[in-house]
Formats: sequence, structure tokens, C-alpha cells
Amino acid sequence: DISVDSVENGIHFRIRLIRYVLTGDGAGSLFIIDENSGDIHATKRLDREEKAYYTLRAKAVNRITNTSLEGESEFIIKIHDINDNEPKFTKDPYFTEVPEMSPLGTVVMQVTATDADDPTYGNSARVVYSILQGQPYFSVEPNTGVIKTALPNMDRETKENYVVVIQAKDMAGQMGGLSGTTTVSITLSDVNDNPPRFPKSLYEFKAPESTEPGSTVAVLRATDADIGRNAEMNYRITSSDGPSMFDISTNRSTQDGVITLRKSLDFERKRSYTLRIQVENSNPDPRFLRYAATTDGATVKLIVEDVDEPPVFDRVGYVMEVKEDVAVGTIIGSVSATDPDSSRSPVRYSIDRRTDMDRVLNVHPGNGSVFMLRTLDREDIAWHNVSVIATEFNNPRLMSRVPVYVRVLDVNDNAPTFATYYETFVCENAKANQRIQTVSAADADEPIGGHRFFFSLAHEASVKANFTVRDNKDNTAGILTRRNSYSRLQRSNYLVPVVISDSDFPMQSSTNTLTVHVCTCDREGNMQLCNQEALVLTAGLSTGALMAIIFLIVVLFAALRRQQRKKEPLIISKEDVRDNVVSYNDEGGGEEDTQAFDIGTLRNPEATEESKQRRDIKPETLHPPIRRTVILPPAHRDNADVRNFINQRLQENDQDPTAPPYDSLATYAYEGSGSVAESLSSLGSMTIEGDQDYNYLSEWGPRFKKLADLYGGEDSDSCRDS
Repeated sequence: DISVDSVENGIHFRIRLIRYVLTGDGAGSLFIIDENSGDIHATKRLDREEKAYYTLRAKAVNRITNTSLEGESEFIIKIHDINDNEPKFTKDPYFTEVPEMSPLGTVVMQVTATDADDPTYGNSARVVYSILQGQPYFSVEPNTGVIKTALPNMDRETKENYVVVIQAKDMAGQMGGLSGTTTVSITLSDVNDNPPRFPKSLYEFKAPESTEPGSTVAVLRATDADIGRNAEMNYRITSSDGPSMFDISTNRSTQDGVITLRKSLDFERKRSYTLRIQVENSNPDPRFLRYAATTDGATVKLIVEDVDEPPVFDRVGYVMEVKEDVAVGTIIGSVSATDPDSSRSPVRYSIDRRTDMDRVLNVHPGNGSVFMLRTLDREDIAWHNVSVIATEFNNPRLMSRVPVYVRVLDVNDNAPTFATYYETFVCENAKANQRIQTVSAADADEPIGGHRFFFSLAHEASVKANFTVRDNKDNTAGILTRRNSYSRLQRSNYLVPVVISDSDFPMQSSTNTLTVHVCTCDREGNMQLCNQEALVLTAGLSTGALMAIIFLIVVLFAALRRQQRKKEPLIISKEDVRDNVVSYNDEGGGEEDTQAFDIGTLRNPEATEESKQRRDIKPETLHPPIRRTVILPPAHRDNADVRNFINQRLQENDQDPTAPPYDSLATYAYEGSGSVAESLSSLGSMTIEGDQDYNYLSEWGPRFKKLADLYGGEDSDSCRDS
């Protein structure tokens, strides 16, 4: 300690030359040092839990020079603990669950409390747990804070939630210790310890007999004290006086038992049903099966209510058979329907005309007999399907329908005919018994055993026949020649009548005509020359090709005629009408003059010029003529062409708006086709008189007998139509 004495103004001072300086943790704030004495003081209350010790450094310096008088000293200030902190829990509150029906001592959870005091110094930090609230259901271990059940088999359905208060106290629980508390919320979780139960033992429901199968007729609801998955249940029918009439299922949203109808109800047949229903847990817990029954049962009575129903047919459909030749009014079958209600109302029958637009069938309104209104044709319609309606007299709005299928049975009412149109040729150098054509037949009927056709030559043609028919026994026949050689100049074609019969009852037959053309052939039998018609048909030329050939021929003849004569627009006189149909002012050579006009023009009107200009008006005022083409079978083609040509010319004149009705007269004459002798004109003859064959005159009847005797030759019987 160094001091200096001084006197100033008569006052004596002693000045200390040493000053103490403090540095380190909290120096100047928490700790200060007396610079004269070196005492260290704390400026505020210290908290060990905030900082347990402080490191400080102190030194002595010259007050005047501020130089160190000695080395710096370091020291530690340690804070001694006192019990100034209460225990604190890590959570507040706690939430936990424990299964209901748990045994005694089941661990629920563990709580933890901490004390900030020094655990190494006394008992300030030693915590002890105790339960303040929640007894007698739960307990807590003092040293660990583990909460356990204090009662066995606690029932969630009795009490579900519990609140437990736990205390933690330091100083080992002694008097004067500090304490803290926390709340633990404990919930008992559900287990499947309760079976489902029906609130009632007997249920009664009603359902109308018109209820459709699949509809719900009853809903049952059983109760279960459990919740969630443990409350799921299953229903089943254990007994019923209506086997297979009902089904039951569980509505998983509501756990209701839904009874549905499997079959239709009938009040008149059974008016009530009794069912025994059982319910059980879907997920039973084996631990609790021994404590109580796991199922429950109830009785369901279903009462069927009467409903006015439509008539019921005794069948779902009717099939009737009738022969196609049955007479109108014949009964072919009957339908039957009855009123299922106890009133047994009469039933009226009718045909749904939307299913029988042709009104073929009808039904007796009283007894349901089905009878014919029209004749039948199996080849036209083989089945007639109609609907019969049954309505109640007392309530016409109630009706039901039933299908009736009428099968038309075949009757042999169609004669067999050629399967197609046949036309063939025979060579002039043909030999006897040579086959020239094979024919087959077709029949619209359908016999049970199949078709069997018989072929023969018509009886009237069998005398002096030129051809014969050979039955092949396989529903075909061959056409054979009966003599050697044929003359195309004497007869260009033959008509062979073939009789075709079937084997069914009653037997049907028809006569079919085969046209045979006589043609010139080579040694191998290949056709070389025929008349125009036979050539076309045999060679298979189309109608278009035929018309093209005819058109070329007609054009050549028409050009030649225009060079030879000048055509006048009017006929000279009304009586001047000749076989050539068209009048000329050229002097002809009589009927033997076949070169004056070509008859082919009339027979082939399509080959004429497209437009004939009139000579009494200007060409530009004319309208093109309207043409009409009519195609007829080859046997009638010559006559039809002439007729069509005349009709066409008449139509052209009628439809010509520029022609006055008095300026011209076109007269046509045609002797017709009704005569057995056909045309007597020599215009169609291309041979001289010596080459003519007049044997056919004998076939024209007694009127031509004298003419046949005059012109018939010795070989008149050698060539006949067969």
C-alpha cells in the first residue's frame, strides 16, 4: 500500500497510489470492485440456472501512471444453487387413448417433468409424481411418471373420457418443495365387446302383390353399442315359409338389413309370409365371445296386399300350325287368359292390329278362338306373328298381351316349271337320238321328302314328233332328236311341249315349251348360220348388240330407198292402203314385189332415223319426237315391234304442238296377231314359191283344209311341230 501525504491550503491529504481494476464476465455490470479496497460486490440478483459461474480477472495499477504494479490475477465466482424452480412438465395437456376392457395395470402413458435446479446439489431437482385427480380409475408411478389403469374392464359404453391431473414436486416430495401440475385427457377406445341387438322381437310390414322382383319390401335396423368397424353387422334369413322368395342384405352406410323380393307376390295364392332374421357382428373379437351372445334374432311378418291385376295367359306364347289351303273362317287354335283376382272378372280378347296390318287373323272376343279372315299362301308368307290382347270387362285399362306364332304348312298347290327360260338350236345335219338340251325344273312348294320331278313329252305332240324327252331320274331331262337331218328352209324353229309333274299329293303338272331353232352347222356340230333371232339367243348376244346389228341393216336399206323414191307427206287416197302399211305413189309389182319396201323397218322401229323432219313446216320449229321402247319376249317380238312402231308414230303426232290437226294424215294398218295362220302377206317371205313348205296349212283347222290339200306335198308329214 503506497500513499503520499500533501498539504494544500492548510489541509493535509493522503493520496493512495494503488488502484484496483476488474475485468471478465459481468465486470462492471454484474460485478464491481472497490478500487481502493479491492472488494468485489454483486450489483443484482444472480440466477444459477441462467449462469452457474463467472470468470473474472483483477490487477493493481499505479493510480497516477496507470502502470501495473503486479501481474493480473484470475478467479472464478461459482453460484451456489437454491431451490428456486418448480418442476415443469414437457406437455400440458396430454392426450392419449387406452382400449376399453383393459386389465388392471395397463400402461396408459408416461408423463415427464423437469426441474431447473442443480440436481447435484441437495434435493432441489429431485422430482416425485403423484395423482391429484383421476382416482380410482388411474394411478401414476412416483419416480417414473408412468400412468396405469387402476381398475379392470372399464367400459367405454359406460364412460368414455377421463381427465387425470398429475403433480410433480421437487425436494423429493418433502415439505417446502416446489411443485407443478399437468392435465392428461384419457379416452377409452372401442373394442367389439357388444353384440348387435334388435329393438323389437317382431316386425310387421306390408307389400302390394304388384311389387316387382328386386324391390325392397322391408328394412330392419339392429343396434350395436360399439362404434366404427366394431358396429358392422350381417343379416341373414334363418327360416321362411316362402322358400327362395326373399333376400336380405346389409346397407353398409346405415347398417340396416334390407329385405328384397326375389319372386312375384300373389295375393290369391299366399297372403302373408313369416321370416326369421338373425343379425351378428361382421368382425367379432374372440376375447369377448364368452361373455355374451354374439347374435340376435327377430321375426318378420310380411302381409301381401291385394291389387287389381290384368288377365294372365296360361302360356307365355302360342304356336299354331295351319295348312295354306284352309278356308276363311276356319278356327286354327285358341288362347286362354283369366283374371287372377278374386273377383274373376270376364276377359275380352282382341288382335293387336298393329301386328296384323293385312287382317289375316282374328280372335273370338269371348272364347279366344283364333280363326282365319283371309286365305293363305305359304309361298308368299310362311309365318304370321301377331299379338293377342286380353282385357278385363270391369276394368278395360288392365290388359295383357301374348305372342301368337302361326306357321303356314305347305300344300302342293304349285306345278313345277322350267327352272329358267330355255331356247336352243338343232343342226340341220343332226342325227337321231342326239341330245340338244338338258332342262331342269323348279317348284315353289317345299315337300317334306324333297322334290322329285317327272319329265315327258306332251301327249298331243308325241305323234310324228321330231323330238323326244328323256327323264334322267335326277330332276333333269334331256331333249333328244328323233330323226336324221332338219331343213332350216322348210322349218326354222320347233316348239317342244314338255310336261313336268311332281311326286306330291295332289300331283301337279304343267306344260312348258322349249323353242328349238334349226341352224346350219359344220361337221363338228358348231353352229354356222341361223335366222337372226336364233343366232342372237343361241350366241347369247345382248339386246343392245341385237339392236346395233338391226340398226346397221336398216340404215343401209333406208339410204337405198331415199335414192329410189321421193316420199310424199300425205297418203294419196284413203283406200290406197296396202300390205306395206305405208302408201307410195311408185308403181309396184304387186305382192311379189318385195323390194319396194323393207318390212324390217317396221319390225325394228328403233333402227329408224332419230328425227324425221316434216316437209310442210320449217325444220327449226320442230320439237324432237318422244321415243318409247317396249321389250317383249322373243316369241312375240315381230308383232310387237310393228305395234310399237305404229303407237310411237301416233304419239309423236299427238304430242307435236306445231302441227295443225288438218295438214297431214298418217294411216297405218296392221292385221293383228290373233289369227292362227298369222300373216298371209308375202312380204316376210324370202324364198320363191317353189321353196315354200305348205305342210303347216293342215294345222290351221278345217277352214284351211282345202288350201292344205292344194298346196300340201308328199312329204307333208315329214316335218311337223313337235
